[in-house]
Order: sequence, then structure tokens, then C-alpha cells
Amino acid sequence: MEPFLAVAIFAFGLCFGSFLNVCIYRLPRGKSVVTPRSACPHCGDPIPLYHNLPVLSWLILRGKCRGCKQPISPRYLVIELLTGLLFLGCYVHFGLTLAMLKCIVLGYLLLGLVFTDAETKLLPDAMTLPGLVLGIGFSLLVPVNDLASRIMPGLVSPAMGSGITWRLWSLSDSLLGAAVGASFLYGAAAIYLRARGVEGMGFGDVKLMALIGAFLGTKLTVLTIFSSSLAGSLFGLSTVLAVWIKRTRRFEARGTASGISSREARRRAWQSARLALRYYEMPFGVFLGGMGLLSFLFGNRLLHWYWSAL
Repeated sequence: MEPFLAVAIFAFGLCFGSFLNVCIYRLPRGKSVVTPRSACPHCGDPIPLYHNLPVLSWLILRGKCRGCKQPISPRYLVIELLTGLLFLGCYVHFGLTLAMLKCIVLGYLLLGLVFTDAETKLLPDAMTLPGLVLGIGFSLLVPVNDLASRIMPGLVSPAMGSGITWRLWSLSDSLLGAAVGASFLYGAAAIYLRARGVEGMGFGDVKLMALIGAFLGTKLTVLTIFSSSLAGSLFGLSTVLAVWIKRTRRFEARGTASGISSREARRRAWQSARLALRYYEMPFGVFLGGMGLLSFLFGNRLLHWYWSAL
């Protein structure tokens, strides 16, 4: 790793993180990411160029607008730092290669979509659909590290010439991964809607999973679906438990004055927690995006360890 190049890539990532903050704020609101210039979300005061430096400006201004002194979300600082670390980590992991560029593009898109979904419960088409196209396009430049690309050398013979190449197998993996990811989530959403009568996830999650599948291929797409479902389930259960404990204490405090027993308080709290979970809109894109990036970086190692342990 060249230290000077690493610093330059990290700084480049900070700049892209600043632009990503603009996308996270404006795209769900249907605004242009080009015009107008950046401004304070509270007072609308335009931000001058010398106050628009990644990380440094937020620290110098102490997280407040220079005009109205209203606090600026630390999310801006976090996104810029994470994007810089993403760029640097991809360079360290892959070197200065096309694989590094593919990882940066995937991570950049997923980072933006994860924070957008967490903040607004929306996954903008302006990020998912171009990402799907880019994932398919990258499959022609960087082999999708999946089953087909692994068995491809045994299928190519001199007699075939250039008719069947790794690019075709890689493209097939990418297309199949996108189809498997999108169809699985679409089917799960349809079943949940029919069984519960409420929408379990939006169509944005389906398009996000298609994007991830296009980058990862079939095998790692299945791993992403499994791991994100597990993470989402654990989050849902922990949320229910936290709500139940909090409301149990509240009902018990009220019951001291009204004569409600502790058992009745716990029962009412459990009913309240279940009702809260039923209408809670979980940002499932957060888990899909996070596990998708982890699967891209470490999925094959995890699967190799798992199969060797059996």
C-alpha cells in the first residue's frame, strides 16, 4: 500500500461522502442533487464553499449552522468518515484494481441506501435502479465470485473458442443473483400481505435486493437474504422485549394506585408491545444493505469455514 495514494483515496472518499449526504437528504424529497447549492436545512442560509469542507467544517462549526446556530445532524460527519474509510478499506483489500472500484461503487450505494432507509423509510429509485445496471455491467469487467465462475474453467475448451467466456458466466451469475434476490423478497412480501393484511416491506426492498444480487451473484445473494432476515428478526424481538419491559414498568407504576396486579400489568404490556410491533415500520433495507456489503467482503470465507466445519 502506497501511503500517499492511501491518503489521497481517503480524502477522495470524504468528498464523495459529502455528496452522499446531499443525496440522502434530497432524493427522498424529490429534489435535485445538483441545484440549488447546499444550504442549512433549518434557516435555508446557503453554505459557503469554505464551510463545506468534509469533516473539518462540521468540527470547526461544532455541529451548528453559522447563521441560525441550530444543530446540524452528526449524520453528516458520520457519513463522510464512513465513506472515506470505505474507499480506503477497498483499496487496502483489493489494491488499485477494477475489483476495488466495484467494491467502492457497491459500498457507496449501500451506504447511501442504508442511511436513507433508516432516516426516511424510503429507498429511492435514483439509487437502486442505476445500481442494478452498474452491478450487471461490472459482471463483464470483474468476475462474479460464485459457483458458475468457479466451474467455468472446466467448461471452456479450445474448440469452443471465444463462444463461451468467463464474461458470459459472470453475467449469468449476476442476472440470476438479481432475479433470485428480487423474486424471493417479492414473494415474501406478497405472502406477508396476504397472511397479515398489512404491507410487510415495500417494493424498494425488492429493487435493493436485485441490486445486491447483481453485484454478488446467486450464492452470496442467498447468504445475504438469510443473514439479513436473521438480523432483522433479532432486532424485532429485541424491540418487542424492550417495549414490553418499559410498558410493564409503566403499568405496574399505575397499578400501585389502581390495584392492578403485576401479572395483569405484564399481560397488558405484552398486548401493547405486540400491537406496537404490528404497526412498526422496520427499515429492512438497513439489514439488507449491511449484510450485502459484509457478504461481498467476507461471504466466501464464511461459507468456506462453515462447510469445512461440517
